[in-house]
Amino acid sequence: MTESLHLVFCGTPQFAVPVLEKLVAAGFSVDRVATQPDRPRGRGLELVASPVKQSALRLNLPTVEPERIKTNDEFRNQLAHLKPDAIIVVGYGRLIPQWMLDLPRFGNINLHASLLPKYRGAAPIQWAIAKGETVTGVTTMRLDAGLDTGDILLQREVAIEPADTAETLAPRLASIGADLMIETLLGLQAGGIQPRAQDNAQATLAPILKKEDGAIDFSLPASEILNRMRGFQPWPGAYTKFRQKTLQIVRARPADEEVPQSELLVAGSRVLVGCGRNTSLELLDVQLEGKKRIAARDFLHGYRPRPGEKLGS
Repeated sequence: MTESLHLVFCGTPQFAVPVLEKLVAAGFSVDRVATQPDRPRGRGLELVASPVKQSALRLNLPTVEPERIKTNDEFRNQLAHLKPDAIIVVGYGRLIPQWMLDLPRFGNINLHASLLPKYRGAAPIQWAIAKGETVTGVTTMRLDAGLDTGDILLQREVAIEPADTAETLAPRLASIGADLMIETLLGLQAGGIQPRAQDNAQATLAPILKKEDGAIDFSLPASEILNRMRGFQPWPGAYTKFRQKTLQIVRARPADEEVPQSELLVAGSRVLVGCGRNTSLELLDVQLEGKKRIAARDFLHGYRPRPGEKLGS
């Protein structure tokens, strides 16, 4: 590497940790790490540091945890004093104000977990799986004032395997994205990257997940329901109603039998439910409200679904 770039890193979740760690390992000078403040978690509501803060402390990097940044003069003065060459933003959870966008010579470089302009927004990994995509990727881009609308710097495609969930795909994208960030910074330093504008006409959205996104619509074909189950792990999951109580469907697989939509069918020791377009699912693991996760055969023996009984009502 030529002269080491001076960076400020802004990030919060586990997805951002590989980027931070690889930047340090590659010899970049990370002069400050900004992350969300410690938040109460668990039954005891004890304050827990973000994954990025925990990583920064292990790496002996100076950290700051501003509650707000747009009108925070102290934070603004800190960054202005550091004179970073670039600000790296990965899942920070804050809108980046114009003064930050204008500060470094290489701009604010973001790693986004999709092939922009597809899946702009807070949950690109989850929605790509939920929509049945077989390919996604990572993008480095220069942030602007819009929502994931900045110029693309580099991209890398990543296959979505049939068994992938949001939990298995995210670490893979984070690792590949960390390498892409290194390549991006070196390319910018060498003058070898030509930013390109996004085609807004091709944009799709990946909004932040809501609890109701996990509610199963049995009018959808089984394949679409399974995709949503894979994408919405660990939250909000996939749930329905059984005898007026919430039933989480933890694991399921396609079945060949035709079953009336949303009806349960007992076939030997198997429990099936009808879906849209004459498709069906076999339930494998479920969890009834207030109970432990159990195998479908134990659900069958414990609750003995009646002929024609439906889910969702």
